[in-house]
Amino acid sequence: MNSSVSKLLGASLFVMAAAPLGAVADGAADYKTACFACHDTGVAGAPKLGDTENWAPRIEQGVDTLYKHAIEGYQGKAGYMPPKGGSTLSDEAIKGVVDYMVAQSQ
Repeated sequence: MNSSVSKLLGASLFVMAAAPLGAVADGAADYKTACFACHDTGVAGAPKLGDTENWAPRIEQGVDTLYKHAIEGYQGKAGYMPPKGGSTLSDEAIKGVVDYMVAQSQ
């Protein structure tokens, strides 16, 4: 097997074994269906996607807290997050969106 094919095969196996990558990819698609409306513009105090300074204290709270706030809703000092952002996405889909948003905002 030549080295190019070997490298490609190795990379493919790594991607297939990395479940979080799939979750982030799905999270990106789900983000674009609903969450972007607030998180692209900062409506109601929503931290903008990619705003590392605004996301840092939220990320420091841990992913479980972020999941809870995104799924159940949250009233904070900066604004209001409705449950699931007002969407009908499943809890697992919301977690995928959170993972995507965190990855884009670190």
